[in-house]
Amino acid sequence: MLMLTLLKKITLPTLALLLSSMAFAEQPGGTYKFDTKGTHQFVMFKISHLGYSWLYGQFNDFTGEFTVDADNPENSQVTAIIQTASVDSNHAERDKHLRGDDFLDVKKFPTATFKSTSVEKTGEQTAKITGDFTLHGVTKPVTLDAKLIGHGDDPWGGYRMGLEASTTLTLADFGITKNLGPASETVEIIISVEGIKQ
Repeated sequence: MLMLTLLKKITLPTLALLLSSMAFAEQPGGTYKFDTKGTHQFVMFKISHLGYSWLYGQFNDFTGEFTVDADNPENSQVTAIIQTASVDSNHAERDKHLRGDDFLDVKKFPTATFKSTSVEKTGEQTAKITGDFTLHGVTKPVTLDAKLIGHGDDPWGGYRMGLEASTTLTLADFGITKNLGPASETVEIIISVEGIKQ
């Protein structure tokens, strides 16, 4: 009876405010650092070999963070730093070649970086993230097709969020002009990260 009386006293504007406050409390806004101590993040690449098969690889060493503005997603931000010498294609001699002058030239360009400049929400859990990507000493605008995988509490008392993103780069745009044949002029980048809320 008491509950019914209380509910009758709550006006529609008050109820809307309460619901809005509850929704805000559940929003995952904040800054998330990549979980570099775990094994739940990847920066992978995929490139054609002669047009007959796919070569897959990854970069084992990278850091970054993303800031989520739950109320205004377009204000969210992403930054990442990749250590280019950590390239790993599961073949030591090939990796040595990839680190050399023909490709990444890691002694001269030890890092590749991404810094977002805009975020466009395209769906409930998808967005286009555009930013400045620097590779091999060249900076170009790149757009990532991103997707929110999930978020929530972890078993260690923290809060996590997982994102996946992909894009396709033309190697020559970044000064990598080694002739690998027409089927290998572009490389697909796939990123999967799990961030820990700070």
